[in-house]
Amino acid sequence: MLLSCKGVAVARRLQPFTAQVGQGELIHLLGPNGAGKSSLLAAMSGMIKSEGEICFLGKPLAAWSGYALARHRAYLAQQQMAAGGMPVWHYLKMHQINDESEEALLTLCETFQLLDKLSCAPGQLSGGEWQRVRLAAVLCQMAQPEGALLLLDEPLTGLDLAQQAAFDRCLAAWVAKGLTVVMSGHDVNHSLHHAQRVWLMKEGGLLQQGTAREVLQPERLSAVYGVPFTKISANGRELLTTFN
Repeated sequence: MLLSCKGVAVARRLQPFTAQVGQGELIHLLGPNGAGKSSLLAAMSGMIKSEGEICFLGKPLAAWSGYALARHRAYLAQQQMAAGGMPVWHYLKMHQINDESEEALLTLCETFQLLDKLSCAPGQLSGGEWQRVRLAAVLCQMAQPEGALLLLDEPLTGLDLAQQAAFDRCLAAWVAKGLTVVMSGHDVNHSLHHAQRVWLMKEGGLLQQGTAREVLQPERLSAVYGVPFTKISANGRELLTTFN
């Protein structure tokens, strides 16, 4: 087991949470604002203190040094200020663990259409461009043999449809190679079509976990979000939609 959570809680933000994560899984966290998704990801990353037990690669999370943890897991916070005046390339290089990952970094820059932005300061970028830089950075951090776990808090924020598609293709390829990804979001249809498993949360608690098809049922989503959902079929694909 790659990571396990047992009774993990954050005061006033996250109720006791228990789950296990295996290698090569793609897990989506879904739920309304204030459901506890960001708190759970921050706790799993070791960025905030929490109650309960978190074990990563067979060792308590608290026993990891910051440097060792950074070699095995990367974390994308929901928001991050642009990194001063350093060029984008220097910012990305800060996330390169070893020389072998430079080729992967260049590939990521091409994937996220950043090759013409490498000499720019982050402050010169649009919100979507800065988000693409941040995604390339954490993926670069995991682009070495020890990279195992990627925790992403709303990674699709600011990405246009073409960039979302590029992100999905990139992430699927990395998961197929064994990287584990736990990410939060708000697009139930994105999760229905891309997630292997879903953790559905509300008011700081885990309501259900299972495959995307098992969890993302209209009746359950209607109860969680307080709006009526229905499932329709379009061009051979199932879609979840709300109606009044």
